[in-house]
Amino acid sequence: MPSAIESAGTNWIALTKKTGKVEEREAEKIFETLPPAPIETFKGSWKGFSVNTGHPGPKKNDEVRWAGKNFWGVDDVEPMVQYNEAGERVWMEQIGKARFREVKYKGVLSTAMIYDKMPITDHFRLVNDDMVAGVMDTHLFPGEGNMYFYLTKL
Repeated sequence: MPSAIESAGTNWIALTKKTGKVEEREAEKIFETLPPAPIETFKGSWKGFSVNTGHPGPKKNDEVRWAGKNFWGVDDVEPMVQYNEAGERVWMEQIGKARFREVKYKGVLSTAMIYDKMPITDHFRLVNDDMVAGVMDTHLFPGEGNMYFYLTKL
């Protein structure tokens, strides 16, 4: 019988495989069951994917050809990586860098990525060794709710 943590990860993975729109409350409910993602989890490059809740963020990510994120160190994060015209992953310098901190989100102390130049904090939870779930906390999209996404290790 799978543990509660394994079940939460399985539920998140099932959510990512859904076609069409997912209700934000469903994504939120599953996200909140996931365990904290330790900072050590993140070293390296990760591919990014959006969860379609109807939030406008994924459309913006598609427009810039969002590829994911690069995590080189606690104070050295490239929060927005895109595909260039040649299909290569490149850091979006105009967005700036970010850093990791432990921050409480909805009562759970976990890893957060705080953008240096943008009013954005991404909160992460662990799905498994190769996937983390994220939620973008920002006031850039008033009244639009939270944007959920996930990253897979490259």
